[in-house]
Amino acid sequence: MKQELLYLILIFALLVVPRALQRWKLPAPLTCLLFGLLAMLAWGDRVHDPVVILLSTLGISSLFLFAGLEVDPRELRRGAGPLLAHLLIRCATLAGAAWLAWRYLDLGWQAATLLALALLTPSTGFILDTLERLGLGEDERFWVTSKAIAGELLALAALFVVLQAGDPLMMAVNTGVLVAMLVGLPLLFVAMGRWVVPHAPGSEFSLLVMVGMVAAYITYSMGVYYLVGAFIAGLVARLLRIRMPRLASDDNIHALRLFASFFVPFYFFHAGTGIPREALSWEAVLLGVALTMVVLPLRIGVVWLQRRVLFREAHAGTLKVSVALAPTLVFTLVLAGILYQRFDLPPVIYGALLLYTAINTLLPSLVLKAPFDVDPADEALARGAEAQLAAHGAAPHDARPPAA
Repeated sequence: MKQELLYLILIFALLVVPRALQRWKLPAPLTCLLFGLLAMLAWGDRVHDPVVILLSTLGISSLFLFAGLEVDPRELRRGAGPLLAHLLIRCATLAGAAWLAWRYLDLGWQAATLLALALLTPSTGFILDTLERLGLGEDERFWVTSKAIAGELLALAALFVVLQAGDPLMMAVNTGVLVAMLVGLPLLFVAMGRWVVPHAPGSEFSLLVMVGMVAAYITYSMGVYYLVGAFIAGLVARLLRIRMPRLASDDNIHALRLFASFFVPFYFFHAGTGIPREALSWEAVLLGVALTMVVLPLRIGVVWLQRRVLFREAHAGTLKVSVALAPTLVFTLVLAGILYQRFDLPPVIYGALLLYTAINTLLPSLVLKAPFDVDPADEALARGAEAQLAAHGAAPHDARPPAA
């Protein structure tokens, strides 16, 4: 069979079949992950195609570029008090989980910390992509978004430090490179806005994606994976929104979501092809079930308690926020791969992490009665249609009163 036809079949399988299966509450990313696993079992190392790897890189980079663009400093300042309490509790739980992994799993402190991050860090880009489909109120969406972003900022900072801590000299050099990125990216964006965009109207999106990919490659070369650089590029673009409004405009953010929705399935497929056969054992299944029964209720319970006890919020809304923050899919997959490749994580624990993240990703679609998706385009179009109806004096038939 010709290579081009194989690529077309793969594109159809990843972009169409998972959407069709969502009618049974099966999240599309998990379907793509399963397809990758089945391909690995059927064809072995032959599935590691350079084209698929490139598309996978575009997917994970664009997803975290989008996550960086979603950071709104004004919104974070609005909830500064509760978010600070949330981060302090998150630090305590991370430290506790890392200590347990170090003490009982015979892991080094770096591997133990990465394992704790893999277990406890919500997958912000994934959650934001699916947030509109969970039936949450405006205030609930705000807290899910803010807590997911704050948690990811903490996790990315911890990831950078932990991965560099083994070599102090390299850590100093890479910290200097990271600082240079933080200084240089705004200058690069401004320079392009002055010398390129005026002569190429409508090129802001292309320039944003290009800079995001370059930043992702820089941090990958530093040994801290693509997601750190892509997130930083998105964050810098968002901070320049006042000076360069078109760079991080709502249209560009929506376009990036569509861009990511095409490439992200390839990331999950590629992640599935990288699962070692040794991780597929009954021992891994049992450990994954035990891990889920212990960690997932604790994660949901900690968020539920802090909102009920510290902030006296309603039971229903608190539970929705806690469940919506459960998915760890992307972060768990990335960190499990790093742990297996660089820290010799036992395959049994690798398999247990995969089962754990599959279950916590399924949970919101089952509990909140809404399927997860990696393509929120139709929701955005629906909101646009409602806005047009309102502008003409008509109310959409399913309009709901604003939240109090």
